[in-house]
Amino acid sequence: MGKVYLVGAGPGDPELITVKGLKYIQQADVILYDRLINEELLAYAKKEAELIFCGKLPGYHTMQQETINHFLIHHAKKGKTVVRLKGGDPFVFGRGGEEAEALVKHGIEFEIVPGITSGIAAAAYAGIPVTHRDFSSSVAFITGHKRDGSHEEIKWESLAKGIDTLAIYMGISNLPYIRDQLMKYGKSPTTPVAVIQWGTLLEQRTVTATLGTVVEVVNEHQIKNPSMIIIGEVVTLREKIQWFEQLLLQQQPLANEAF
Repeated sequence: MGKVYLVGAGPGDPELITVKGLKYIQQADVILYDRLINEELLAYAKKEAELIFCGKLPGYHTMQQETINHFLIHHAKKGKTVVRLKGGDPFVFGRGGEEAEALVKHGIEFEIVPGITSGIAAAAYAGIPVTHRDFSSSVAFITGHKRDGSHEEIKWESLAKGIDTLAIYMGISNLPYIRDQLMKYGKSPTTPVAVIQWGTLLEQRTVTATLGTVVEVVNEHQIKNPSMIIIGEVVTLREKIQWFEQLLLQQQPLANEAF
């Protein structure tokens, strides 16, 4: 019997993979990887390793979750070392819990290798600490989309009134609804908001707005997924401590001189 490693690949920057995660990529016989992982990480795999793309696009599933579970179990039962390489952290909106349940059901040995989640990393790369003694003592991670046909599961009233910083994943398509729900339950329309597209990558773009204006600003700048939405007073700190995009601007002239 083989073993499965559910590995968090981090938020995009390949250098943010953990040492343990990289070690298991190098050892794997089979790697099942998602759309948003940085494919530079696959270069560390063994030449003979089998690479299986499991990516999902909005509205289109390359591979259903049940099929992914089947592949994990199938290859492990053949005695192989299997890495399930997932963007961010396996247990933060990554369905890692569902995969672990399936492995337990079939008696497959596994390990969880946590990864840096985008809710923290994208904000940090935009110069926004999700907690700060002066502004935020609580943070919530929220999915920005619902299962098809599901009832509303997000407790917007509690989020609007009880949490200082909201980190919303993949919420661009539902941004008008998110804004309306938060304002409905008392979140001020002047609350600062940042939207970070392609966080931690060279393509990173960040726009800031207020809760009342964010939909118009996102539309104006044509921000699309993958994006993180950060809501709360901590967003104001970006003016002082944004660093990554400033670093990219400083490096741009050097990049141009290379051509």
